[in-house]
Amino acid sequence: MTQDNNTGDQPPPEPPKRGSMRFQDANTQPREPSLAEQRARRQALVDEERNEELARKADAKAATRRKSLIGSGVTVGLVGLVATFYTVAKPEGDVTAVCTDSNGVVQNDDYCDDNYVSSHGGYHSGGFLFLPIPGGGYNSYRYNYGGTGVIGQRVAGGSYDAPSARTNVTTKSGKSVQRGGFGISGKSGSGGSGKSGGS
Repeated sequence: MTQDNNTGDQPPPEPPKRGSMRFQDANTQPREPSLAEQRARRQALVDEERNEELARKADAKAATRRKSLIGSGVTVGLVGLVATFYTVAKPEGDVTAVCTDSNGVVQNDDYCDDNYVSSHGGYHSGGFLFLPIPGGGYNSYRYNYGGTGVIGQRVAGGSYDAPSARTNVTTKSGKSVQRGGFGISGKSGSGGSGKSGGS
């Protein structure tokens, strides 16, 4: 007679199939992490904190660099502006003006001075100054720039074309004809060329 190990009509539980999964129910206690897993978790937390700190430092460094670049850009801009101003404002050079008559003979500096000429009944026209002469008519005068000579002699060298507005022009006696720099002009006499009046 065979002995039946089963009690009742229940069939015996089947062994779990290969590759199948067992599910934990709510009463299952989680397994304590191993020592290696605990170490790995601690290291991961340390790494995460270090990465966050590095990211904060990198952000702070980038912000400082941005401020520095903005500040240096403003400084460079201001330096450039000031340098440009001084370059423009700086006179190109100094030229001596010599007063001559229509024949190129050196004359008294007053004869090329607007104020002197107008106060003596003369006028300024076409780059020349005209002074009345006794008995009627006018003598014409103009500046020669850069020439040399003494009163009564023909001027040597120079040009009758006025220099740029950035050039300081003075007479031999020290009177300022034109103050150069930044387009400032303080002319007290005539310049340029034009047709002569009567002589």
